[in-house]
Amino acid sequence: MAVELDRYQDVLDELGEHAHEVLRASWDEAARVFSPRGLENQYLRGALSLKSLGRGTDLVVSYLQGAPLVAKELGEEAVGEMLAAGIKMYSKTSASVISTMFSTCPIAAQRLGDLELFRSYLNLLDVLLAQAPRGLRPMLEHLEVLLGQLTLGGLRRWALWGAQAHRTDFDAQVGYFSLSSPESLGVLQKERKGTLFIDVQRRIGMYLRALWGRDFFLRPTSGDFSDREGYRPSVDGYIIHVPDAYDDVVFGAGTDRERRVSGIEIYRAATAHGACHQVYTKRQFNREGLSETDVMVIGLVEDARVEALALNEFPGLDQTWLSLHHANPSSGESAVALMGRLARALLDTTYQDEHPFVALGRQVFSESYDRLDSEDLSLEVGLLLSKELQSVGLTYSLSDKLSFLPIYRDDNRYIWEFEDLQDTVDAYLAANLHQVRKYVSLMEMINTVDVPGAGDDADEVWVLSTEFFRDEETTSVNEQEGREPPPEPFHYPEWDYQMQLERPGWCTVLEKRAKLGSLEVIEEITAKNKPIIARLKFLIEALQPQGVQRLRKQEDGDEMDLNAAIAAMVEISRGEQPDPRIMMRNIRKVRDLSVLLLIDLSESTNDIVVGTESSVLQLAQEATVLLADALDRIGDPFAIHGFDSNGRHDIEYYRFKDFSSSYNDLAKAHLAGMTGQLSTRMGAAMRHAGSFLKRQPTRKKLLMVITDGEPADNDVRDPQYLRFDAKKAVEGLHREGVNTFCLSLDARADQYVSNIFGVGNYVVIDHVERLPEKLPFLYGGLTR
Repeated sequence: MAVELDRYQDVLDELGEHAHEVLRASWDEAARVFSPRGLENQYLRGALSLKSLGRGTDLVVSYLQGAPLVAKELGEEAVGEMLAAGIKMYSKTSASVISTMFSTCPIAAQRLGDLELFRSYLNLLDVLLAQAPRGLRPMLEHLEVLLGQLTLGGLRRWALWGAQAHRTDFDAQVGYFSLSSPESLGVLQKERKGTLFIDVQRRIGMYLRALWGRDFFLRPTSGDFSDREGYRPSVDGYIIHVPDAYDDVVFGAGTDRERRVSGIEIYRAATAHGACHQVYTKRQFNREGLSETDVMVIGLVEDARVEALALNEFPGLDQTWLSLHHANPSSGESAVALMGRLARALLDTTYQDEHPFVALGRQVFSESYDRLDSEDLSLEVGLLLSKELQSVGLTYSLSDKLSFLPIYRDDNRYIWEFEDLQDTVDAYLAANLHQVRKYVSLMEMINTVDVPGAGDDADEVWVLSTEFFRDEETTSVNEQEGREPPPEPFHYPEWDYQMQLERPGWCTVLEKRAKLGSLEVIEEITAKNKPIIARLKFLIEALQPQGVQRLRKQEDGDEMDLNAAIAAMVEISRGEQPDPRIMMRNIRKVRDLSVLLLIDLSESTNDIVVGTESSVLQLAQEATVLLADALDRIGDPFAIHGFDSNGRHDIEYYRFKDFSSSYNDLAKAHLAGMTGQLSTRMGAAMRHAGSFLKRQPTRKKLLMVITDGEPADNDVRDPQYLRFDAKKAVEGLHREGVNTFCLSLDARADQYVSNIFGVGNYVVIDHVERLPEKLPFLYGGLTR
């Protein structure tokens, strides 16, 4: 080796002493992966070309160390690409950034595994250097983390998103590309390779329903944490919170016993364990006077107890959990290590562990097996084992976190809650624990159902896929016999005016079943507004299609207008210039319009209007009934929806009447059941409403929004934020062919509502009590 390197003594002398030493240390590896030609022309000559740039030896050293590793993974041609990229960066950035690029290229080569992908990666660095120069170094420093979670496409989208968001803010660039800002982690979460909760939510829900014959409410956690290993599921009331993404987990990497557990398997294990707590933990514990060690060990035994109860019903379920238990005798003898080993021992009967603490736990738990139905077992056994652990000087502290638990287990806050939540949970469990939800046909429902209103103890609930009413009943069979399943989430972006970019998938719209009210409310509205209805008849007749109309005096048309032609000939005979408009055009007057009325159902609509005895919501309800009656007479396809919000993850959306349904007693009952609550996140609601309008086959589409205030929500402090998002939603709908119009009941709304909807696309009604009278006539003026 030394003799061969001595052939290039002139190169060694030119490189200098430090680079000379590095070259000698790297030569053996380089000689194995480079061809003789590549060794000289690419490796050595490449180092000399970098030396000639005069930017110090660190640049040369990082190249000499990184090039053999890149050649090993992708071949020596990749080294030429890397060298060319470094020289191209020479005039754009510092030598230290280029050195970092050379040092991290082996990571990129290993993760990408393809020369073309490696070329694309180098092109990305060049683009990023032009758009976000301050972000390149921190990104390279975190490259192993990034490529461990992202594909090259994901890395490109993540990087370009940050470059565009922080183009002129250099400090923000550094924060984004060093993975220290919420925006960086949010986009990283969207682009990561792991299994996303939203992709498997339906399958997981069906999995749990198949086991316990009931619905479970699952919600993803916020994705704003950097420590993904610290993610823990949790159970809060009857909602199971799980991480919004799980990576595949590999145990025993690099050994003959290596095994991989996929993200969806982790979701199954985590949600099944959370469901066990909801089904089998019927009493909560009081932690007063208990140490942290007591709390952890009691929780560990309670985990084992509920899993044992589940295994009595579903013996094969243990394989779902056992694949994620990796503690063993070699894990150590600290407090957390022993608790991890005990957790496995209480589940895995084949696990061998002779440690006295583990053996005692297994023995005491098995002796109490006939008491599995009692939470007292967990309390007594947990306190006994905690005392044993502390007797040898081992304790648990908060700094240990929950690292001893397998990844699928929750943080056990559920069993230590002592708010008045348990009564609600017990009622929910009683209603659903043994119930089977069965969808049947109309004739099966009519001929077979014996109990008109099934109680909470019913073993089987029959549900119709469509609404059905028995004679003289205002409550549908579905409402009587079934319970509303968890709503399917719809995700929409939200505009951040400060970054001037959309936050992808930021808001979640949940369609909720509209409640039924009394039809007498609608009848009273109709009776109260008879004078207005009489005036509407004339408006309706004017708006209805008038058939074929003949337009005379047209230059181009369908047929000749004889009277105009004769007049033109007379003018010619007089030597005058004739009127060229001698044609007629036949136009078929047909209304081609769909309208969706979107009603703000926020808490403020419950306020009483000054000078009246009615609330804002009641007046909006009256106006909606009158407009719906008019639209039904005109024949325009229309829908009536409503919305409120409780933060970006919970935007409730109600469909009182859809385009495909008729304006009948059911729709009127839904309108009568409108209630006001929570806040007003308008942008996401309008985007969801637009999704219905865009599917309508009509040429014109109109979204009418009735609101009593500006967009607002409980998780947003900046009053401008949701205004700009609503404006962006309006602009997006307009590009897609949906016109928007706002009817505001806020007397101070002129400034912000004009910014959102544009001049001429809104009306502010100062006297709210006149809303029922004005809305139908306003609609007539808009759609003539």
